Amino acid sequence: MRLPRIAITTGEPAGIGPDIVLMAAQRPWAAELVVIADPNMLQQRARALKIPIEIQACTPNLPPQAQQPGTIKVQPIALAAPAIAGTLNTTNAAYVLETLRQAVKGCVSGHYQAMVTGPVQKSVINEAGIPFTGHTEFLARETGTDRVVMMLATQELRVALATTHLALKDVPSAITPELLHQALSILYHDLRAKFGIDAPRIAVLGLNPHAGEDGHMGREEVEILAPVLENLRACGMDLLGPLPADTAFNPKVLNNCDAVFAMYHDQGLPVLKYSGFGRAINITLGLPIIRTSVDHGTALDQAATGGADWHSLEHALTIACELCENKRPAGDYRA
Repeated sequence: MRLPRIAITTGEPAGIGPDIVLMAAQRPWAAELVVIADPNMLQQRARALKIPIEIQACTPNLPPQAQQPGTIKVQPIALAAPAIAGTLNTTNAAYVLETLRQAVKGCVSGHYQAMVTGPVQKSVINEAGIPFTGHTEFLARETGTDRVVMMLATQELRVALATTHLALKDVPSAITPELLHQALSILYHDLRAKFGIDAPRIAVLGLNPHAGEDGHMGREEVEILAPVLENLRACGMDLLGPLPADTAFNPKVLNNCDAVFAMYHDQGLPVLKYSGFGRAINITLGLPIIRTSVDHGTALDQAATGGADWHSLEHALTIACELCENKRPAGDYRA
């Protein structure tokens, strides 16, 4: 396989996104990294951080070249206003979305083999009058994808979510047979098609304490979860559960499964973030493209100070390269 060409978006220009991209460019990569950003902003931030960088033009008509330390290729998009580290500016909100749009366009066309996203500031985009709920929803809309699944991962653990940013009171009504069937099918499909796992085993958590205690602590496991899992097992999926969430994260379970499927955001992610804080990444499943992301915010107070931690981006880039290598030809792996 030839080297992948990977698009990187720096996210909010006033945050640490540009910093961590410049830090990542200081080491070699077995991929061509192309930053979709304003080159003047990158140079300005490099000077503030005292990081040596040579900005090069992207050459899409040539085969990808391995990333060389101290250099970075750029697909230029101009900021609407100069970026001031630590200071949000609604004028640049459209710029942030345009970098994402160009990355998606390049991935769909095959110019890029994956995209890796830096942190955005949702509030400033909304304050600019642009409806925006997050990367995941934006990418789904741009690619015409009906349903996507959020998965966070470290080197040791993968946790996918049935629901994401919902108030806890709204979660039970969202856990429907249709949602579970679609989300588990997407997870199973992408573990095979993108991660190269031939026969994925997925641990499925229950919604209620003790997975409902046979219906005495809630009926969702009995009436919704168990029937869906039985149906999907009949289609060939290897599914454990529904398991009590408080005991599922133990070596006996985790050493024998490829991913955990949690019912809601704060059921699965606290364990993952505790075990891999600073190394976790976000992977959007269900898209026709490969997308990984850092799992942290813009850290405005650390921008241009040299104090940003770039290891989540390092992991996001590493996983993106691995997914490019593992990706299989298009096929229907869904139940």
